Amino acid sequence: MIKVGDSLPSVTLMEYSEVEGEGCSIGPNAVDVTKAAAGKTIAVFALPGAFTPTCSAKHVPGYVQHFDDFKATGVDEIWCLSVNDAFVMGAWARDQKTGTKVRMLADGSADFAKATGLTLDLTGRGMGLRSNRYSMLVKDGKVASLNVEAPGKFEVSDAETLLAQAKA
Repeated sequence: MIKVGDSLPSVTLMEYSEVEGEGCSIGPNAVDVTKAAAGKTIAVFALPGAFTPTCSAKHVPGYVQHFDDFKATGVDEIWCLSVNDAFVMGAWARDQKTGTKVRMLADGSADFAKATGLTLDLTGRGMGLRSNRYSMLVKDGKVASLNVEAPGKFEVSDAETLLAQAKA
C-alpha cells in the first residue's frame, strides 16, 4: 500500500469536460497524474463509487463546502477519484455542483487504485473491484499524509480531517 513519502503512481485518469478550455476538449480528457501533480499541493480523496449514499451525502459535499478553506492553506486543487467512467463522473459532478472546486477524476479500470494498493473488492455486492475510501494530501507528487478508512467507515477521510492536516 502507498505510504507517506511515496510518489503517486504514474497512471492516466480521465476527466469529463463540458466546455473547452486550457487544452481540454469537450468530453473525456486524459489526465497524466505525474504531470498534473507536479509542483502542486493537492487534496485527494477517493471513494467506492459515484452516486452512492455516503459518497454523495457526505464525502463530496464536505470537500466542496471547504474549498475556500483548502485554498487558504495553500492547496492548489482538490481531486475526487472513483472507479467509474468519465461520463459517470461528469454527471456526478453536475449533480454535486462541484464546478471548478473539485476535479472529478475517473479511474475507470482501477489502475490508480491497484497501483496504490488501495482497492476494495465489492464483487460480492455486484460492484466489482473499487477504490477504498481514503484521503491524502499530496505535495509535488508525493504523499504528505494518508487517511485510509476501515471497511464501511467514514471517519478519517472527510474534508475536516484532511483540512486540519493541510493547516499543520
